[in-house]
Amino acid sequence: MSIRRTTKAARGAVAMASAVGLALVVAGCGGGDGGTKETDGDKPPARSTAPKDSGPGSPAADSDKVIGEMKGPDGVVVTLHSVVRDSGGFVTVNGTVSNHGNRAFNAIDWRSNETELRSRSSISGATLVDKAGKKRYLVLRDTNGECLCTTGLSGLMPGASRPIFAQFPAPPAKVTQVDFQLPTLPPASVQITD
Repeated sequence: MSIRRTTKAARGAVAMASAVGLALVVAGCGGGDGGTKETDGDKPPARSTAPKDSGPGSPAADSDKVIGEMKGPDGVVVTLHSVVRDSGGFVTVNGTVSNHGNRAFNAIDWRSNETELRSRSSISGATLVDKAGKKRYLVLRDTNGECLCTTGLSGLMPGASRPIFAQFPAPPAKVTQVDFQLPTLPPASVQITD
């Protein structure tokens, strides 16, 4: 095969890949919202990688149910609603962070110390602690190194609340009591449900 044919074939492959990529981008941009977007004052939109599956293995958190509460500095309160073990070997903690203070809250201190994480405003520093088994469980990561937890927790204005979640590897089935910990807050002892 000549160099001319090879170059021509390579250009065709690049053009095809570009066309496929452009088609995927255009398809992903369609939202069907008519171009209107509601905003909530000056609050930036929260980016969350919350689990979308609400099947039997991962029930939605009941925000009226309170199983634990953690009060931090400057009026920040984390209310825990559920800690659920699913059949896939994970434990998902669901809760709400509320700002009862008088200035904006940024979750910069709640992130882990890992330098690979892109989001600097997440709860990636959360842990589950099995005191009896003397084990600490860290927030899971996806294949890109991002935490399986709430991200985009910056600029939480006074009086505002946002849902949070974090997924952990499940402790052994016999472990039902753990401490949920976030940096700068006291731990909350919680019961794992199935």
